Amino acid sequence: MSLLAGKTVVVSGVGAGLGHQVAAAVVRDGGNAVLGARTGANLARSATGIDPDGARTAYRTADITDEGQCEALAGLARERFGGIDAVVHVAAWDTHFGGLQDADFATWRSVLDVNLLGTLRMTRACLPALRAGGGGSVVFIGTQSAVAAPSQVRQAAYAASKGALTSAMYSLARELGPDRIRVNSVLPGWMWGPPVQAYVRFTAHTEGVPEEAVLARLTERMALPEPATDADVADAVVFLASDRARAITGQSLLVNAGELMR
Repeated sequence: MSLLAGKTVVVSGVGAGLGHQVAAAVVRDGGNAVLGARTGANLARSATGIDPDGARTAYRTADITDEGQCEALAGLARERFGGIDAVVHVAAWDTHFGGLQDADFATWRSVLDVNLLGTLRMTRACLPALRAGGGGSVVFIGTQSAVAAPSQVRQAAYAASKGALTSAMYSLARELGPDRIRVNSVLPGWMWGPPVQAYVRFTAHTEGVPEEAVLARLTERMALPEPATDADVADAVVFLASDRARAITGQSLLVNAGELMR
């Protein structure tokens, strides 16, 4: 049986990487995917690749820092498919690097506005439809770096914003539980997809070493001999969005090939 048969899932932050893989997994497992992102061309490309005839996808541009655009994306799901059963938050600002010493706190505020407040805006926009359908699932995409900073890169603002989101998850799980709305987080580590592939290529070029050597540094602490892929993380998301996880809420699932175990 398809895990998401007949269900409608809103996916924010759909681009070439994880967002696309989540939307593709939703359709693969029988659901309808409503795609949102800031770039319309990315949305069109992703939707066409996943569902060429457009029967089980819908999309519109959506900046999650804008409450009206969040509500419009939720409205599209209701208009096209009659409701919302789950919302998956992939949208994030993860390209700001640095630590405290060189911090630009104006940029930190912007990172928090996207990763924390934007996610909460999008969640709130979907609540009426989730409640009307008798409940559902909210899945945050967090990061392993929120609980264990990597040694290879420094992304203090990103990690702090995702850590705050994980903390918010506990409160939301309590608040929304009486409405049978579950709230969980997936925390990827090094995730093999376009961003990490670009990092490996860039680092190998900069250091003048083979890409395999850079990848070996990333995987040396993993219990499994290769990193999780975007598709692996998407599979974990689909499980948490499905009724198979009906008794799971307020939990963080690390998908990291065993690099960090808790």
